[in-house]
Amino acid sequence: MKKVTIYTDGACSGNPGIGGWGAVLIYNGVKKEISGYDKNTTNNRMELFAVIQALRCLNQRCEVEICTDSQYIADAFNKDWLNSWQTSGWKTASKSEVKNVDLWKALLYEVNKHNTQFIKVKGHADVELNERCDELARGEVERYKKIIGENS
Repeated sequence: MKKVTIYTDGACSGNPGIGGWGAVLIYNGVKKEISGYDKNTTNNRMELFAVIQALRCLNQRCEVEICTDSQYIADAFNKDWLNSWQTSGWKTASKSEVKNVDLWKALLYEVNKHNTQFIKVKGHADVELNERCDELARGEVERYKKIIGENS
C-alpha cells in the first residue's frame, strides 16, 4: 500500500470572513501543493476543508499520515470525539450541536477510504511543511481579496 504524508492548514481574515486553505501531499519524495479559498467561512471550516481536499487527491487506498496544527481535528480523531458525536446524533458532550457537521461527514467519508493517522504538529513553530501550508492558505485569502478589490 502506498504511503502518503499530508500537511494541511487553514486561515481566515475575520472569523467568519474570507478563508483560505492549503495542503502539501508527499508521496515517494514528490510534493504536490493544493489550495483554495472561500469568500465567507471560519478558520475551523478551512482547516477541515484542507484535509478533505487533500484526501480527495488520492485515487487509491493508501496509508496516510495527516499532519495538522488543528487541535480540533486531531482531537476529533485521536480522542474518539467523532464516534461519540455520531452516537449522540451529532451532539457534543455538553449536548450542543456539533459545528460543521457537513464537513465532518465529508471528512469521515474520505478518511474511511484509507488507513489514516492524525498527527498534531505545533503551528507557527518552524515545521517547514506546516509553514508552507499556512503560506498557501494565507495566499489564497489575499488572492480573493484582490479579486474582489479589497485592500489587504
